[in-house]
Amino acid sequence: MNTVTLSVASREEVTRRALAAFEGKAQGAHHSFASPDLLWQTFTRKRWDLIQAMTGQGVMSIREAARRVGRDMKAVHGDVQALLAAGVIRKEGRGIVFPFDAVHVDFMLTKAA
Repeated sequence: MNTVTLSVASREEVTRRALAAFEGKAQGAHHSFASPDLLWQTFTRKRWDLIQAMTGQGVMSIREAARRVGRDMKAVHGDVQALLAAGVIRKEGRGIVFPFDAVHVDFMLTKAA
């Protein structure tokens, strides 16, 4: 299964993963955020619905994505632009794609300081 891990990770953790990958150690697909706030700014509820509708579905038009989530195409277009800018989805031909079959979200919540 082609899975992406969304995580909250420090620069050190991202660097460690990159160095391990350079050494030939498989790391899998990751998309890391510096804080939970940044993760949730990127993955609003409506954007999460969009990602869910696109997971494992291949290339689709924005119109089709909007139909699948039951939203206005103009509103979905704005969310698509934000997800493109974050590098979460990509353009392919005349469509968009979230090239994964599954999403794993990984971060730890600890007590406040």
